Amino acid sequence: MTPATADPTNARRFAPRRPDSIDAGWRWPQGRGLALSFVLNIEEGAELALSSGDDHNEGVHEVVNEIRGARDFCMETHFEYGARCGYDRVLQRFADRHWPLTLNVCGRALEHTPWVATDAIAHGHELCGHGWRWESPALMDEATERAQIARTVASITRLWGRAPAGWHCKSSRSVNTRRLLQDMGFLYDSDDYGDDLPTTLPRADGGQHVVLPYAFDTNDMRFYDRASFVHGRDFADYVIAAIDTLLNESRHAPRMLTVGLHTRIIGRPARIGGLDMVLRHVAQHADDIWVARREDIARHWLARTPAQR
Repeated sequence: MTPATADPTNARRFAPRRPDSIDAGWRWPQGRGLALSFVLNIEEGAELALSSGDDHNEGVHEVVNEIRGARDFCMETHFEYGARCGYDRVLQRFADRHWPLTLNVCGRALEHTPWVATDAIAHGHELCGHGWRWESPALMDEATERAQIARTVASITRLWGRAPAGWHCKSSRSVNTRRLLQDMGFLYDSDDYGDDLPTTLPRADGGQHVVLPYAFDTNDMRFYDRASFVHGRDFADYVIAAIDTLLNESRHAPRMLTVGLHTRIIGRPARIGGLDMVLRHVAQHADDIWVARREDIARHWLARTPAQR
């Protein structure tokens, strides 16, 4: 049996979600129809850089341009901006509203910015593992990937006070990732882009592993894509359209949406207004939207009775 066919995720590939697959009466907490997850990615210091001992530099910031064979001060300072300026600009907006965030943290980035863990404790935010370096494990051998997951967990545990419940790879996971996460006791992963609701997968120990869908379209990284987002309003209009569509659908069945943020992207002065527009829109629908940490979404999903699954 190949790793591909052994992956239980393949059993649902392209299969439509049946209308009756979610009990009509099941809702998110307080009867809300839409679970909204804001994810702030903390990658500053985990980007590939010769100055960090990596064998090459990152190639994408505000423009696409990889410097080869020499230190890239342009790239390094673009990432520094996220930690130095963008982080506070984004965090303050959620602190003002007392809304929780899930922070996708790379282990090496957290070692450079340990105050992120301190702030998460103070404001009730969740830390989710996002790799040791900001890189996909798709081509990693199993031993290397296991070691990098363990190293990231150790950093988060030491600085935040407990191990992360969730994991999210940059780009694609490997054929081993999900099994490794289950073996290491993770509640959920976000390495899925194929649904508007979580799914559960069987674990070898008889329990269940939650897969929380992520999204690249409702994500500020599209400011880096040509012919995508340019102005803050572009981001806001797109995300608000997604929220409104799912709110309408959630009258009949629950829905989930992820909004991906980056300190070095949405944290820029000309873009942050787009986030403000989104947050104001969410506040106007507070009775229907549950703004939640991903760990809480996963636990509420698992709490459904067997009849609701």
